[in-house]
Amino acid sequence: MIFGGLAGTILPLLPSTPLMFAGMVLLAWHDQFLRVGWLSLLLLFVLMLLSCVLDYFAGAIGAKRVGASQAAVWGALIGSVIGILGGIPGMILGPFLGAAAGELYARQDLLRAGKVGVASGIGMLLGAIAKVGLALAMLGVFIFAWLI
Repeated sequence: MIFGGLAGTILPLLPSTPLMFAGMVLLAWHDQFLRVGWLSLLLLFVLMLLSCVLDYFAGAIGAKRVGASQAAVWGALIGSVIGILGGIPGMILGPFLGAAAGELYARQDLLRAGKVGVASGIGMLLGAIAKVGLALAMLGVFIFAWLI
C-alpha cells in the first residue's frame, strides 16, 4: 500500500498519500504501535491532509497569484477535480482550461484568460512537485519512527 501510494503521487487515479497513510497505519497496528506511535501517526496524518489539500487547490492558488477573478479560481478548482478523471493530460489541462474559461467568462479578455490558465497550470505542476515531496517526507517520518 505504501509503495502503491508513492506511485500514485505521479500516476493519476491512485489515492497516493491516503493509500500510503493507510499502509503505514496497518504496519504500525501490526506491530501494536510499538515502533510507530500515535505522535508519529498524527504527523503522518497532517502531512497526508496537506497533500490532499494541495492536490485540489494548487491550480486555484496559481490562478489567484496572478490576480485572477473569482470565476477563474472556481474554474481552476472544478477543472482540477474533473481533470483527475482524465489521467495525466486531464490533470494538466483541467485546471488550465477551467481557469481560462472562468477568466474569459468574468472579464471577456482572451489574452488575460490565457495568462490565468498558464498560471493555474504552473500552480498544478508546483503542487504535484510538493505532493511528491510530502509523500517522501511521510516515508522518511515513518522509516525514522520505525527504526528509532
